[in-house]
Amino acid sequence: MGYDEALADRVRAVTRAADGVTEKRMFGGLAFLVHGHLAVGASSQGGLLLRVDPAETEYLVSEHGVDRFEMRGRALNGWLHVGRSVVASEDQLRRWVEIGLTYAGSLPPK
Repeated sequence: MGYDEALADRVRAVTRAADGVTEKRMFGGLAFLVHGHLAVGASSQGGLLLRVDPAETEYLVSEHGVDRFEMRGRALNGWLHVGRSVVASEDQLRRWVEIGLTYAGSLPPK
């Protein structure tokens, strides 16, 4: 299954004004990077792949529809899967995209 192109377009609209954002196909989805760091992506699993401060992972996964992203069966701190229903409205989507942009933007440029 490919990524949700309509969701990618919605993410693109939110990230358009952000500094240093580029797009790249990654992990079967479409990633949005800030100065070379993945911030958010339209996931091939549906919903968003989101990079966050690892210290915030536990707090954020307490929200309904938000889980640690799993790679090769291993749940990762600092990486989330945000379900489709959690980003149904534009305000919801903007909130999550801003979390990813803020964290990726805090990292030194690659």
